[in-house]
Amino acid sequence: MTATANTDGQGGARPVLTVRDLQVQVATTGGAKTVLDGLSFDLMPGETLCLAGESGSGKSMTALAIMGLLPKPMARITGGSIKLGGQELTELSEAGYRDVRSNRVAMIFQEPMTSLNPLMTVQQQLVEVLLEHDTCSRAEAPARALALLKDVRLTEPERRLKQYPHELSGGMRQRVMIAIALACEPEVLIADEPTTALDVTVQAEILDLIRLLQEEHGTTVLMITHDMGVVAEMADRVIVLRHGQEVEAAPVKDLFDAPRSDYARELLAAVPRLGAAPARPQRKLGETVVEVDDLTVRFDITGGVLNRPVARVHAVESVSFDIRKGETLALVGESGCGKSTIGKALLGLVPWEGSIRVAGRQTHGLSPRMLKPVRRDIQMVFQDPGASLDARMTVRDQVAEPMRVHGIAKGAELDDRVEYLFRRVGLKADMMDRYPHEFSGGQRQRICIARALSLSPRVIVADESVSALDVSVQAQVLELLQELQSQDDLAYLFISHDMAVIEQVADRVMVMRLGQVVEEGARDAVLHDARHPYTRRLLSAVPIPDPHRRRPPRAEAEPGLGSPIRRIGDPPTRLNLSEVAPGHRAAS
Repeated sequence: MTATANTDGQGGARPVLTVRDLQVQVATTGGAKTVLDGLSFDLMPGETLCLAGESGSGKSMTALAIMGLLPKPMARITGGSIKLGGQELTELSEAGYRDVRSNRVAMIFQEPMTSLNPLMTVQQQLVEVLLEHDTCSRAEAPARALALLKDVRLTEPERRLKQYPHELSGGMRQRVMIAIALACEPEVLIADEPTTALDVTVQAEILDLIRLLQEEHGTTVLMITHDMGVVAEMADRVIVLRHGQEVEAAPVKDLFDAPRSDYARELLAAVPRLGAAPARPQRKLGETVVEVDDLTVRFDITGGVLNRPVARVHAVESVSFDIRKGETLALVGESGCGKSTIGKALLGLVPWEGSIRVAGRQTHGLSPRMLKPVRRDIQMVFQDPGASLDARMTVRDQVAEPMRVHGIAKGAELDDRVEYLFRRVGLKADMMDRYPHEFSGGQRQRICIARALSLSPRVIVADESVSALDVSVQAQVLELLQELQSQDDLAYLFISHDMAVIEQVADRVMVMRLGQVVEEGARDAVLHDARHPYTRRLLSAVPIPDPHRRRPPRAEAEPGLGSPIRRIGDPPTRLNLSEVAPGHRAAS
């Protein structure tokens, strides 16, 4: 957020970018569909304007229209004006647009891995942009590329220049994307969900970097996001979009303090806020339904002429926990910490060592046939409902399939059970013969929950089950999961990287890093009295959906565990947890 941004268009400043009555249509099997309808705004010098809204609201379509990157002939501008410093962009040829892109307006995309060329080094990609736009000579380009990496605060920039995208972390790749976008010193930087694919600590670093570069270079930023915490932290002004139309436009503090539209109020009310979750209701927990002791999961990395193991990934190292009936244990941590691997190990989807007991039955060494009854007691809800449903089967058949496999019901009884499950998750019976593509993301996740419930399990592993959903839909699905838990006394292993979501659902929390537990305890103890530096770092990076408050300074990273990848025969470094308060343990 800039302190000097002209947010009202007064004071003599002229807009850098002017959009008037923009209309965009896309071709569908049912004819042309309007996805942007009459959008207008001015972007003033040095300010950050956020386009906020849920999936399908038209945010990214607006960015692509400004950049001249609409996927033709499927999408096209059918009306309106886009002016960049007085130059009309909608009338430009492709050759004309090539001069505008990068030189005057540049874009950071959501997923850097799909935006960078996997066959070119970082230096080659930076040099290509510099030479394409005649920014410097071929002899000067390598030095300029190095300077750009230093500008975006990339560690070991000389080494990074020689690396390929797959050799970099997600945060490093996004810094490279920012360097490429800033290579030609554009007047306007469009950031399309630049932190969505990143862990919370990396997200905080990227937001800090964008703000710092804006201050250093005076760049005007058009930020596109669905995350109201990011909006509160970065924006001077906000435009809330829904179904391709502007719902509300206001300075950021006005929007959060007194939203005028019902939709903006609903959107803000659905945002999970760390520290605002009500106390979990006191209830008597039942017997232990999951017992995990010394769980270890390792994967060999092969190489060389003979393709022999040359290294080993210690994905999960000596993790122990239990979950009682009616309880939610949350696993939290960044990508690669091992939390999803634990969920897969519980269902026997990856090889593991140690001990896992589900409903009193030891699962180690069981054949697939012997595991079948165990899997009735433990089911999984995956992150992406679109990928976990079969596009060629009706949702009726997909919810019924587990009951057929386990011989629970058939014929009319099976149909009745499917209909009952649909009603339980808030879906209508007349939807059962549709296919997955005919549902929204939230509805698809409800179908996945119905399928998980079909075998009347005792335990559900929810692996990032709401992270792919819009915030309002996320709130509905979380409410559904808690309601089902209350009714059926379900035990949940809830896996997430979102600390605010964790606070809403968890009874106990385990924080993981590089395959090991660094802190565990009751929800309030871990989230409000964190003892381990890594837990504090995670908490300090959570965006605060309140423009009047700032994120606290990020806790410094403590000396790390190193890498989970070790040489064959090299014993891993194990952490020891010590009790810091009753029921609260942290690594020393």
